[in-house]
Amino acid sequence: MKTGFSILSITLFLTLAVSCEDSQNVSEFTGNEVTYALQQTSDFKVNGIVTIKERRDGNTTVLIELSGTDGDVKLPAHLHLGDISTPGAEVAALLSPVLSQTGISETLISQLDDDTKLTYKDFLKMEANIKIHLSEFGPERDIILAGGNIGTLSTGDFKNGRVGIGVCKSE
Repeated sequence: MKTGFSILSITLFLTLAVSCEDSQNVSEFTGNEVTYALQQTSDFKVNGIVTIKERRDGNTTVLIELSGTDGDVKLPAHLHLGDISTPGAEVAALLSPVLSQTGISETLISQLDDDTKLTYKDFLKMEANIKIHLSEFGPERDIILAGGNIGTLSTGDFKNGRVGIGVCKSE
């Protein structure tokens, strides 16, 4: 009987330990996400995707994944309001730079630079675009490696599959 009690105790302990571990591994995301294409926008063969993910805490994660990058530099990434072809578009939010070694950037965002609150649902309704630049400074900042429209602009009608790319507003 003592052996039966010990086996029952060990089984109960292991079951509780696994249950507690599983509850701590609950995802920080709701499962709602949308992915947009980022097309090559210069002579550099860089393209990829951006995934907008809804978080349980009400914030949003913007995940950029590029292919064709290398080296050990940080590539500036911006969220702009309006179509990607609009010249001089203001930066609505700075995103974490893309690490050229991995091609990845991940940004937790809850508001625009003007303090406007920004939720996952707001991203879906936005008329905006994302651009990744070659550099933050000098003439190379006007070279946009990859970009694409997001939100309601992502379904634009492009006759040849490409759109014009507007140079960002220099500050």
